Amino acid sequence: MSRHLLELCDITAYRGKTPVFKGFSLAIPEGCSTAVLGPNGAGKTTLLKLISCDIFPVASKGSRLNILGRERWNVWELRSRFGIISHDLQHDYLESAKGLNVILSGYYSSIDTWSYQKFLESDIEKASLIMRKLGIETLAERSFGEMSTGQQRRFLLGRALINDPGTLLLDEPTTGLDLKASFQYLDIVRKLIHDGKTIILVTHHVHEIPPEIKRVVLIKNGRIFLDGEKAEVLTSSNLSSLFEVPVQVVASNGFYQVLPG
Repeated sequence: MSRHLLELCDITAYRGKTPVFKGFSLAIPEGCSTAVLGPNGAGKTTLLKLISCDIFPVASKGSRLNILGRERWNVWELRSRFGIISHDLQHDYLESAKGLNVILSGYYSSIDTWSYQKFLESDIEKASLIMRKLGIETLAERSFGEMSTGQQRRFLLGRALINDPGTLLLDEPTTGLDLKASFQYLDIVRKLIHDGKTIILVTHHVHEIPPEIKRVVLIKNGRIFLDGEKAEVLTSSNLSSLFEVPVQVVASNGFYQVLPG
């Protein structure tokens, strides 16, 4: 029996003074790439912040939050084992950081690199290899603030990959990207899954879910709305109820798209 990658049991969580989750439970086994889909305000951001230990659930009897089989983590150790690429990270990252240093900063879970941080030649070689694989090696000396949104997103992915984590948590990865950059990024995600990475994709965009992700969890108003196999979950009826608007779901080559109903 595989252990859980994530196990949230009877979780109560707040954002500020606002209750978001009350009695929320979700389990994701190791190796089970999963998409978490829901409208704005459903609780997706709170879920991301719980997993990344930016916020913590209310302590109560029977409530637990396990990540990789553990309840307690040094947050820096966790972030080296569990690669997280979020909009907050992209927004907060230092614009002056050079591309190579963005990748290397993953070793310390920092934003940019600093004089007290030491890197071996092998670390730099690994960063260079990752940049080549992601098609961004020519941007090694470009500052983060001078990059396009898609380029920034790939560098932050490389920052997560430098620690070779088994799991990557992606927060609406193609938001703000043009069509070409979106397709390129999704192609990278698909290759990562084929290489054995587990992907947790948190989004409200159905088209971001690659064919390789078979499980979809729908959340609404801080609760699990539906959880199961993608083909059974991503139906016109289910998504019309989830988003409270008539929609028609179209499937093609393993991808799904939503049209007005």
